[in-house]
Parts: sequence; C-alpha cells; structure tokens
Amino acid sequence: MQASVKWVDGDTFIGRSHSGHNVVFDAGSDSAAPSPMEMVLMSAGCCSSVDVVSILKKAKQDVSDVTVELTAERAESAPRVFTKINLHFVVTGNNVSEKHLARAVQLSAEKYCSVALMLEKAVEITHSHEVVENSAK
Repeated sequence: MQASVKWVDGDTFIGRSHSGHNVVFDAGSDSAAPSPMEMVLMSAGCCSSVDVVSILKKAKQDVSDVTVELTAERAESAPRVFTKINLHFVVTGNNVSEKHLARAVQLSAEKYCSVALMLEKAVEITHSHEVVENSAK
C-alpha cells in the first residue's frame, strides 16, 4: 500500500491514496477539515462498522441504520496519543437481535477490524452497543 501527503497552505494538507482518492487534513485551530488524529479515530469507527454491517447482513438481520459514536481520550502532553477509545454502536432496524449485534461487535473487535486491532497495542479500546427498533409509521 502506498500514499502521499502534500502540503497545501497553512496547516492544510491533501492525502492521496494509491487508488487515487483524496482526503483533506487540517491541523490548524480554525481547521476546515479533520485533523490527523480525528482521521485515525474515524478510521477505527469505519473499519469496525464495515465488519458489523457485514456480519449483521450475513445473519439476515433487518438493519436500516448503523452509527458508531466514537469517544477518545488523549495524553495531556506531547505526543498527545490516544489513551482510550470507545466505539458505541447504535443499530436501528426491525427485530434486530441483541445477541447477533453483540457477536458482530465482538468479532470485529477481536478478529476483523485491522485499524482497531493495530491501535489496541497502545490504546485501551472498549466497545458498547444498543439496538433501536424502527419506529412504526
């Protein structure tokens, strides 16, 4: 895998993946884009969400929405690495099994999410979840 990052101006940079996708980063106080650490946090959430959605679909769960709410704590002094991350999954659907959701989150955490598994070597990562029933129309 390869990528490049090019300085644009001030604290703004554009990352370009080998597959040709661009991402804007901004580390300034008046930033117009996520910081590199925010991108790492969102990457963990996306990676794990991909797993959870895939596993729930394979389990034939009637899921209409999946959101992962990410919270993180960082070290007080430089380098301001993450010290704790929580991924809280909110899954909306019809009769979604709590047991299937718990298993999907566990499989992502323990086996599939390469981003979180990599981070977990230095960061305390926790997971939580809840099922929200689709409201009747």
